[in-house]
Amino acid sequence: MQNQSNLEVVRVRHPLKFRLLRVTRVETLSSALVRVTLTGDLSDFVSASFDDHVKVFFPAPGEDKPALPSLGPDGIAFPDGVERPAARDYTPRRFDNNANELDLEFALHEAGPATAWAAQAKPGQYLGVGGPRGSMVIPTGFDWHLLVGDETALPAIQRRLSELPSGARVAVVVEVANRAARIALPTEADLYATWVYRDELEGEQAEQAAQPLVDALGEVWLPPGEGYVWAAGEASAIRAVRAYLCNDRGVDKKRIRASAYWRRGAQAAHETIDD
Repeated sequence: MQNQSNLEVVRVRHPLKFRLLRVTRVETLSSALVRVTLTGDLSDFVSASFDDHVKVFFPAPGEDKPALPSLGPDGIAFPDGVERPAARDYTPRRFDNNANELDLEFALHEAGPATAWAAQAKPGQYLGVGGPRGSMVIPTGFDWHLLVGDETALPAIQRRLSELPSGARVAVVVEVANRAARIALPTEADLYATWVYRDELEGEQAEQAAQPLVDALGEVWLPPGEGYVWAAGEASAIRAVRAYLCNDRGVDKKRIRASAYWRRGAQAAHETIDD
């Protein structure tokens, strides 16, 4: 069992900077996930946690570059007379300082400006990136880890798995549209993975958005010792996951970081789920 003093989750703040970055590579990972590699002014880019997020700014229709805000004495401001670009939050999947590269992965799940852009992304195109403004650094030394989410959580889950040390005990529960949306999850950790496919659900599971993940979690054994749960995805589903783990499985709320990466029927939703 781990020493409690070594398991503190620490918030770190970063200077906010906006960057115009250029696409160098585009890779289709699955039917629902596209990886875009960006380069540009990344010399002082910092991402200290696997679930950091940057604000991504997309070019307006007919434009090749997005309008970017600046940070002044009165806060964040866009140039006068310029329409604010569409913007969404994304996880820095990989940052390579030596190669000067940043990977972002786009889930192709609901129609919108981000999905539309990612579906046609090509080398030479431009995106704007702001942040991260801060990081919640979750230690890797817990006795066990549980990662839960849908397609939108896969970049953070992949990054966490790549950072966990050899032999770390980790369970992953992921809900995706179908088997074509499944991806490999390479890791040195001791991994137990459960995949839930929406097109194979029946009855009550298919009708209730939160039910598939909750049902899958009912089959996951939580080892003794100090563990930590990270969950992200659609708001109602992740709220139900958090409630189930706290009320039915006895997980301490302080040992759960739950986030809504999107909300059904809404645009640009991103929030922490707590009491």
